[in-house]
Amino acid sequence: MSDYADASTERGMTPKAGRPRRAALAGWIGSALEYYDFFIYGTAAALVFQRIFFPEADPVTGTLLSLATFGVGYVARPLGALFLGHLGDRLGRKRVLVLTLLLMGMSTFLVGCLPTYNDIGVAAPIALVVLRLLQGVSAAGEQAGANSMTLEHSPENKRAYYTSFTLSGTQGGQILATAVFLPIAALPEEQLFAWGWRIPFWISAVVVLIGFVIRQTLDETPEFKKEVSGSEVAQLPTAVLFRDHWAAVLRIVVAAVIASVSTIFTVFALDYAVSLGVDRAFMLWVGVLANITALFAIPLCAKLADRIGRKPVFIAGSLGSGVLMFAYLWSISVDNRVLILVFGIVMFGVVYSAANGVWPAFYGEMFTTRVRLSGMAIGTQIGFAIAGFMPSLAVWLAGSGERSWFGVSMFVGALCVVNAIAVASGKETHRVPTAELGRKAERDDTREPAMSGNV
Repeated sequence: MSDYADASTERGMTPKAGRPRRAALAGWIGSALEYYDFFIYGTAAALVFQRIFFPEADPVTGTLLSLATFGVGYVARPLGALFLGHLGDRLGRKRVLVLTLLLMGMSTFLVGCLPTYNDIGVAAPIALVVLRLLQGVSAAGEQAGANSMTLEHSPENKRAYYTSFTLSGTQGGQILATAVFLPIAALPEEQLFAWGWRIPFWISAVVVLIGFVIRQTLDETPEFKKEVSGSEVAQLPTAVLFRDHWAAVLRIVVAAVIASVSTIFTVFALDYAVSLGVDRAFMLWVGVLANITALFAIPLCAKLADRIGRKPVFIAGSLGSGVLMFAYLWSISVDNRVLILVFGIVMFGVVYSAANGVWPAFYGEMFTTRVRLSGMAIGTQIGFAIAGFMPSLAVWLAGSGERSWFGVSMFVGALCVVNAIAVASGKETHRVPTAELGRKAERDDTREPAMSGNV
């Protein structure tokens, strides 16, 4: 019998067991497949898109425009979060997870089919931006849906551990995306810019098909089924969310800007290193090895958070990442390959994993089941939207001086301090029963009419 049994019995219902391992596996695989699509775009934006979609711009402007198309996907995230969060809290987590996968797969495959600027002129980058917006809408519901699904299946004393597999999946997706680009990046430039860059996008069709089959086997969560059985599913989840949980949403927005560490590491640092003449294949390998390390570090940090609490682990990861960003970008500026590798793995693979592995549980535990997916999606996606433009801002901050890396490092460090303050101001939730999560924030006496129906 699962940890949901007591709460179910109190409501006069038949206790139903959750399936945390299956939910965690489905979340891991789905996120890996989803973020394979998402991060091959980021890699292509850093290495290729300047030449094929913005060839008439000077190198600096072309780089800014190329990286800006990466950031555009984050603009669509808050709007996608409103839409997909509403669907997930009314119709269930499973339906949202299937929808996000199909939308991401379609848009990614079509990016690989796009004609270039030399073929159709300005229509090419416009089409690229449209497809990037669709990717952003899809990503808006992916992690919130997978995290909600896994958290609501998990035993109460292992919620951080099981939900962390969603984030391990994103690392797996980045590993796959980077690994696919390694042989592509090694192609002669003529082949790379003519057709080689398209291959990773086309491969996504196979990846999405596998993910679709896996997600179709998911069961809806016990907690959401209880909401439906008790006619407690909100007609307007976002209305309840902003009425009773606005402070939690605001806290998540600020805390989620920690994703800037990821976008700076994945996109800006790669572009910065290549501009200085550092071998791009080597930099791609740094990303692969750091993400492989994160695959093991994330669940270990989550286990620690189940023992000592979410906040100390999260804050340590945030502040540590801010400090190590100085060392990582400096090592790139002096082209010291050993230090680039060491600092890249330690910062992104180990220290950042502390924050990255804990936030799925920490954010989700701020809300009740009726608004959990909406709250996580809206809060994280606004924060991620800010983080998505950080590579472009970093290019502007870097300028062209010998210490250009220092300004970017200072900026990331300041973001990490603000993030730590936001996390410290939140409530520790690792010992709160699942059925009681977020309950104190909701005004039961003023609930809007609920809907009932089948999942």
